[in-house]
Amino acid sequence: MAQRLSAHMTVMQNAAAKAAKRLLRDFNEVEQLQVSIKGPGDFVSQADLRAENTIREELARARPGYAFLMEESGTSGAENWSWRWVVDPLDGTTNFLHGIPHWSISIGLQRRMPDGSVEMAAAMVYNPAGNEMFWAEKGVGAFLNERRLRVSARREMIDALLATGIPFASVPAQRRLPFARSLGALMPQVAGIRRFGSAALDLAWTAAGRYDGFWEIGLKPWDCAAGVLLVREAGGYATDQDGNEAQAMDAINTVVAGNTYLQPKLREIVQNSLAG
Repeated sequence: MAQRLSAHMTVMQNAAAKAAKRLLRDFNEVEQLQVSIKGPGDFVSQADLRAENTIREELARARPGYAFLMEESGTSGAENWSWRWVVDPLDGTTNFLHGIPHWSISIGLQRRMPDGSVEMAAAMVYNPAGNEMFWAEKGVGAFLNERRLRVSARREMIDALLATGIPFASVPAQRRLPFARSLGALMPQVAGIRRFGSAALDLAWTAAGRYDGFWEIGLKPWDCAAGVLLVREAGGYATDQDGNEAQAMDAINTVVAGNTYLQPKLREIVQNSLAG
């Protein structure tokens, strides 16, 4: 029996599906895209901007009072919002522009609680090239299309396959050096480490048990807002280096994700690497 989607999730998936149609057309003609450069190794294309506009229009039409935090256009809506969309219209832009079919659309929904705290209420990460829709709602669980997800059950680091994001040219030294320390500490301990180029998909794959853990230093809110809820609803942990829940608010985030057994071990290594 198919899982029935809530009204929020229906809106999110419909918006992603509409943006994905044009993104797939652009992906098939990637060499003809006009690309402007935001910084070394950090590109924004016409496809990025069109996808963000499409998603904004669809979400605003369905929920006109909700605020936005979007990668390209930033924040909009009321400052005292009760609900806010957190959107990355194309996570893995560099992959996209090089013709690599590993990129995603990420949409998270935040809710402000009566006490002023904020929680992730719903999340989806869509991989159009593979037609994989990862989605979750708080208290409902995490799913890939219609299949329930669980994080991996591996207990030993020597058996673990981890994912990460490797700093690139524009990343400052104060973030490159801790990453190098964490990578150096982990390489001798694990079965393998992968860098596929989309943090949102890395977190979704961790929720699906494809990866046993994930860490990255310096993620933006739109990179990880959806992914952290996917991991939690799949039975895992997603925290910062100190063990605080990664809420993906307005700040730069360090995210460490994984199952009950491996996430604490991974977090300790990342914490030590950041401490110097």
